[in-house]
Amino acid sequence: MKTITIVSGKGGTGKTSIVSSFASLASPTALADCDVDAADLHLVLHPQIKKSNPFSGAKVAEIDMDKCLSCDLCRNLCRFDAIDIVNMSYKVDHIACEGCGVCVWFCPEQAIEMVDEPSGEWYISETSYGPMVHAKLGIAAENSGRLVTIVRNFARGIAETRDMEYMFVDGSPGIGCPVIASITGVDFALIVTEPTLSGQHDMERISELTAHFNIPTRVCINKWDINVEITKKIEEWGERTGNKIIGKVRFDNIVTESMVQGLPVVEYSKNGVSEDIELLWSNLQEELK
Repeated sequence: MKTITIVSGKGGTGKTSIVSSFASLASPTALADCDVDAADLHLVLHPQIKKSNPFSGAKVAEIDMDKCLSCDLCRNLCRFDAIDIVNMSYKVDHIACEGCGVCVWFCPEQAIEMVDEPSGEWYISETSYGPMVHAKLGIAAENSGRLVTIVRNFARGIAETRDMEYMFVDGSPGIGCPVIASITGVDFALIVTEPTLSGQHDMERISELTAHFNIPTRVCINKWDINVEITKKIEEWGERTGNKIIGKVRFDNIVTESMVQGLPVVEYSKNGVSEDIELLWSNLQEELK
């Protein structure tokens, strides 16, 4: 089985549109939406959730008032001002609490413990194109990298059990922990970029990251015709650095229309931009051999 992570360096390059079309072209296949901070692959592939699982990315302090002697030591020690007195009881503000554990360590009555803070859910689902594992992280919740690892590992396990030929990972934008978790241990990375200054800059950053982890990487220029000059610069960069450009997808309002209709582009339209994506998939298959 080949695992391919589609990354972008920045948001809004069309990464998810490419992934959803790959799902259609390679069906049946396994899918992992690792953009857990702003997941949207489910809007196009309409997964039927089979199992929902809670996720806790951090621990917070919890005070047992049956043991508490109101010595006020915890409140004085908390540098985040997360502990206050409410109606004669000590309460922890879970938003302010950083989970440092100082209050637990110094409480003379052992009245405080660290408990899991629910921060999201992850799902095992079925789509028309194969199994899909995805997640929803709470607003401002922590440890998205850990959640990405859970999503990717479970998707891989399902794919191996079903003897799938491919698994596609919809990675997070940027180069942070969620992206590193998305590309760890995969066979191939496809960078989807756009011909803008920010697109070019962030493409170069993500290519440095995949190179650091020795992951074979290729590039697709989406909406290449909106700025031919920068497209040429990206192609020159690819030749100079060995990051081969294996696809160029034209700008087309059909893409937006297909997303509104909740369909992969290659199913909504059979020519133009769909032909570009089909050629990209064909070229990617050649690279994977």
